[in-house]
Amino acid sequence: MSRTHVSCEVNGDTVDFLTDDGESLLNALRDELGLTGAKEGCGTGDCGACSIIMNGRLQCSCLIFAPEADGAAITTCEGLASAEGLHPLQQCFLEGAALQCGICTPGFLVAAKALLDENPDPTETEVRYALAGNLCRCTGYDKIVRSVLDAAVQIRTAAGPDFAPQRTKDT
Repeated sequence: MSRTHVSCEVNGDTVDFLTDDGESLLNALRDELGLTGAKEGCGTGDCGACSIIMNGRLQCSCLIFAPEADGAAITTCEGLASAEGLHPLQQCFLEGAALQCGICTPGFLVAAKALLDENPDPTETEVRYALAGNLCRCTGYDKIVRSVLDAAVQIRTAAGPDFAPQRTKDT
């Protein structure tokens, strides 16, 4: 069986890999690229553990065939931190004890990043709605929601006094 060549950008780096046409992007990220942050929780797109941002849109990587990523820009949880340190979401999750077993955490972080990229000043209700596609069996959701709201404040503060949130939905 022949394999398909895929070239895309993952976490800011251009990558190339070979994949079977029926392989999920989740498996390619994990097995071909060694990015094991995204987890397979359900394999049906119901739990959010495999969440990535692909071309600016939150996606379940278990539902995408790897060849569909050709030419795409992808962000995984590994792409959140920088050389300077953890992303504010990661730091707030740590400080707020918003994680326990760790299976769902990468998906929550990526989903929260997608939310804050679109809406840097969300309400609690907006955070809960944005994270509704992510399931957690261990921690409950209050610490996660509080951590996202805390990170939003840190990100806005770091943006400086001229920050003006761009509200996109009924605000």
